[in-house]
Amino acid sequence: MAKIAFILLCHKDPEGIIRQAERLTAAGDCMAIHFDARAGAEDFRRIRAALAGNPNVTFARRRVRCGWGEWSLVAATLEALRAALAAFPDATHLYMLSGDCMPIKSAEYIHDFLDREDADYIESFDFFTSDWIKTGMKGDRLAYRHPFNERTQKRLFYGAYNLQKRLGLTRAIPADLQVMIGSQWWCLRRRTAEWVLDFCARRPEVVRFFRTTWIPDETFFQTIVRQVVPDREIRTRSLTFLMFSDYGMPVSFYNDHYDLLLAQDYLFARKISPEARELRRRLGELYAARGISFAISDEGQRLYRFLTGRGREGRRFAPRFWEREASLGRDRELLILVCKKWHVAKRLADHAAAATGVPSVHYLFNEEATPLPDLGGIERRLDKRNRHRRALMRLLYDRLGTDRLLVCMDPADFDLLKDFSSDRATVRILEISCEFSDAYLEGHARRTGLAGEATAPETMARLLPTIRADISHESDRLGDAGLAHFHRIRQGAGAAENAVPLAAFLSIPVESAQGIAGADHLFCD
Repeated sequence: MAKIAFILLCHKDPEGIIRQAERLTAAGDCMAIHFDARAGAEDFRRIRAALAGNPNVTFARRRVRCGWGEWSLVAATLEALRAALAAFPDATHLYMLSGDCMPIKSAEYIHDFLDREDADYIESFDFFTSDWIKTGMKGDRLAYRHPFNERTQKRLFYGAYNLQKRLGLTRAIPADLQVMIGSQWWCLRRRTAEWVLDFCARRPEVVRFFRTTWIPDETFFQTIVRQVVPDREIRTRSLTFLMFSDYGMPVSFYNDHYDLLLAQDYLFARKISPEARELRRRLGELYAARGISFAISDEGQRLYRFLTGRGREGRRFAPRFWEREASLGRDRELLILVCKKWHVAKRLADHAAAATGVPSVHYLFNEEATPLPDLGGIERRLDKRNRHRRALMRLLYDRLGTDRLLVCMDPADFDLLKDFSSDRATVRILEISCEFSDAYLEGHARRTGLAGEATAPETMARLLPTIRADISHESDRLGDAGLAHFHRIRQGAGAAENAVPLAAFLSIPVESAQGIAGADHLFCD
């Protein structure tokens, strides 16, 4: 009978990891855990202490600092894979999981399913001829070396990439290698996992190649499994059910998705929302149940396409399926700098980002040229950004690998500000109140098209009081809106006075905020 060694890659929620390990090992299976070295040491100690008495749990010998799109994710998987093979000699299958995954079938059903066929389950499509990659970089993932992280070292990533393109520094794919691509969520037989590790030892040049390939977790195992296992023993599919929106956002599942999930022809599902406590409880009970039969309709993808294509009427999945997915996320924090003088807000945003490490994005809803990562096309036009504002922000959080984000917005974007303020995330707003000379307002009128170079002085003199009143009205409207976590600093105030609201906005000590508020030339035009 099949015995599964789960390979769990995780980086947060220690209590959830403990429950997941206890639930899955209670059915006789085992687990090797890799807890991201970027995560807190105290969280890792809590997990180890809680699971110390469980003989069916082991830990990767070495913790790797993981980053999205990097080799580090493959390295972490290999560490956990080695630990599982060493600790559990009777394990027949190795199944990749994340902390967001949960079983959608009983353990009895899952073991029977794996016993039916002597096969590996891994998405493995030809890299060049398949359409698995929908948008963004494709061949250049392999043709050039990518030693930097695209999310955290964006300038270095694209600088190195563009330099290689200009100099024609392409590289060859290792001989006899047919590169494949697919989902990182696989289930391999024990002997296949051992053959993969043996292949890595015999072919170090292949490992070196993938070390600087972009997003190698989608190509490394998918390629090597095809090298060591006959095609007839590979089922080109994942056993983990997951869905993505049109903009590349993973769809989360909530309490009212229980029946939908059970009807899918998969063994596990990702991502189960941490807020879906009832769903997690029911799926946990299901895993331990015996004698359960499942009616497989496999309708999930079709239903999602139907609902997203036509909007929703009625409540088959309840509002969360459509509306809550649009939320930024309860555990996230959005910091919004509001200022009519865009250069002042950008200056302060850069100082704040340098002092706190919080990623900042300048006027993304106002300037089409604002540098943004590839978000599947949603970022290309201002009208798209505004129309899909929350989806855009969720993608930014995910691509930047952060739960805190600082953005700049114009006070005229009052509806946007109110919309974000109503989100379940923690949203803090800091208005930068500036002084406006007549010369500045004249320039503003010309930049916005209210006046031209040939506008008569008399006309400009009549126009300036209206512009000044409009700016004042925007500021008053913000102050009167009763927005939660609203703060204001003023150009005429000293650094010590401005440091207090700035500290509350950034959640930093007043002393640190005073250094930012007192930065040279902060309010200069």
